[in-house]
Amino acid sequence: MTTAFRFIFLLALVGAGPGLPPSFAAPTASPARPAGEPGTIVSTPPDMTYYALKGDTLSTIALRFTEKLSNWSIIGKRNRITNDRTIPVGSAILVPLELLPEEMSKATVVALAGQSAAKNADGSEFTLQVGSTLTEGSQVTTSKNGFLSLALPDNSRISIPSNSQVKLSKLRMAKYTKSPRTEVTLLQGRVESTVTPLEASKGRFEVRSPLAIAGVRGTHFRVGINDNGIANEVLTGKVATGKPEKPDAVLVPAGQGNIVSSQSVGKPLALLPPPELSGNYQLQEKPTIQIEVQKLERAAAYRAQIASDPEAQNLLAEGRVSGTGTDTRFKFDGLPDGSYFVRATAIDALGLEGIPTILPFTLKARPEPPFSVQPKAKLRADKVEFSWTEAADAKSYRLQVANDAAFSNIVLDQAGINDIRMTAETLKPGTYFWRAATVTEKNGRPDQGPFSDVQSFVLMPPQPAMAPFTDNGDKELSFNWPSEPGQKFLLQIGRDPTFTSLYLSKELEQPELRIPRPDAGQYFIRVRATDADGYTGAFSSTQKITIYSRWVTGNGEAVISNGGAVKSGQ
Repeated sequence: MTTAFRFIFLLALVGAGPGLPPSFAAPTASPARPAGEPGTIVSTPPDMTYYALKGDTLSTIALRFTEKLSNWSIIGKRNRITNDRTIPVGSAILVPLELLPEEMSKATVVALAGQSAAKNADGSEFTLQVGSTLTEGSQVTTSKNGFLSLALPDNSRISIPSNSQVKLSKLRMAKYTKSPRTEVTLLQGRVESTVTPLEASKGRFEVRSPLAIAGVRGTHFRVGINDNGIANEVLTGKVATGKPEKPDAVLVPAGQGNIVSSQSVGKPLALLPPPELSGNYQLQEKPTIQIEVQKLERAAAYRAQIASDPEAQNLLAEGRVSGTGTDTRFKFDGLPDGSYFVRATAIDALGLEGIPTILPFTLKARPEPPFSVQPKAKLRADKVEFSWTEAADAKSYRLQVANDAAFSNIVLDQAGINDIRMTAETLKPGTYFWRAATVTEKNGRPDQGPFSDVQSFVLMPPQPAMAPFTDNGDKELSFNWPSEPGQKFLLQIGRDPTFTSLYLSKELEQPELRIPRPDAGQYFIRVRATDADGYTGAFSSTQKITIYSRWVTGNGEAVISNGGAVKSGQ
């Protein structure tokens, strides 16, 4: 009675009829099994290897690891075991990974920029920060300037750019081996995935969208929603794309993409090549970063992204410009000084984004340079005064003067200037270029920022003084001075050397002046020229002149002696 009861119980446990577990099969010879530490588990894709404990059978192993007793037959076939009543202790038993049950996984925020909103599966909102974890059913929405990068336990990455909405519809892994089973639903915008190879581990990674499914075993690919449908772009590996009812309709290889629309699953098309960047983008010396791409044939638009890592997964900013206009420059503001990477792509008429170019650059825009004040254009002087505006937090300034705009021939390089002006007395007439930089203190050391915009000027000889004047006793005085074609002049005669009290101030078209003889006394004279281009120079050096009293005849003419006109005191 007791024996019969035990027999019926075991049948109920493992199932009756054909396909009895090997414990009840006819005895046959079985191959020798590799041995290991009893009870240990090793991931050996596409299987899990389990080393048997005392009393283990395929039935108990199937129930323990797959939670389905009926899976004993699959495990038996995989191990070519048909008649073992008891498995020897330490024997290696292969359990196919696809039989393992699933357990919940998670995604971790590893990079975050701008604004992003997150909801749990129950609809409750929570704040994201680096290190936050998301579970199955979570939903993330990025703003216009929001960027998010998630890491899965197997080091796969999910990058969510701006203006996108993504739901982590399935976030699980195989029990014991942690083989991932991931399903991402793209609701709006774009998502980029870098998936750790899953072929051996039998893992799954799918990106679902309203019209299509993209499934991979390990690759780098993008999925985006645009006006033409769902754009799939494969950078490495292969991606099976299709509609929900036939998800693997088309296999898209690396370097190609396709569009899945409501009518069809498009054939693979070659992605546009990486665009090249123009100009000296490697060093950005203004707070506004400017990146310009060279135009590509068939490009309808371009996208540029700024990232903090060479894989461009940790995004900080992005922009898009039309490919039909003449200006293909991107401008980015608000980033601190540091080292960055720019990733640029070309987008074709279907909305497929091409292969990226990723290049490093440095932003060194602070401390910001002062604004140049003078000199500008040109000046006539025997010394040059340079001046600039005061910069915030400046400890000192640095001035450079060169003979060329590229500053390959520098004639003056002065650091440690503690004022906002400096006078140079050694420059000879010629064309010069100058710039100034602000120096602050950072971490106890001088920190020089970029130079200001280059200013140029022409240094000309100062306005020549008048020819020496001698009082010859004439009724009129005559003055003249050197000049250049097209110049106009302002001549001043003062009663004092500061010209506070003027005897005469007269504008002239010619470099000469005749005036009636003034009263006897001391006078001071100077002239200032305005060039034909409108430049007004400085006054010439001041010349002192002395007018003597003289003897005159009844008709007012000077009395002449052998020494000339007779002056008072002769």
